[in-house]
Amino acid sequence: MYTTSRKTIASGSATNSGGIYTTDLQSNEHTQVADEPIGVGGQNKGPSPGDYLCMALASCKTITLRMYVERKQWEITDITVKVELEKDDLSGTSPNYFKCSVTVTGNVTPEQKDRLLQIAKACPISRLLTKANEVNTTII
Repeated sequence: MYTTSRKTIASGSATNSGGIYTTDLQSNEHTQVADEPIGVGGQNKGPSPGDYLCMALASCKTITLRMYVERKQWEITDITVKVELEKDDLSGTSPNYFKCSVTVTGNVTPEQKDRLLQIAKACPISRLLTKANEVNTTII
């Protein structure tokens, strides 16, 4: 029998107590709120789950780039990553498309920009999203 040892690398929980779609989120000592836009029945009290997914990808790319820039001691002041989740259709049959744009400010050469693009594409959340995943859900 084949078994693997799994290690938890991140965790989170969500609780909805009847506030329509407004949901309290918890990860370690951090709390946030998720909701849906008013146009789909939510109260717009926080980002939607899809927005959180985009923010996770954007923050991972930004942090990964900052780690690289600091290690190389490059003169880059600001790193901004914008991520948009797009679908060709809403039926769920087309693949998800994450459109990511990176802006860096500071003293950066074209060669450094090329390298930063490679690094941004290799961030852990990009790697996670571009490979097959399994979601195991149970009701307790």
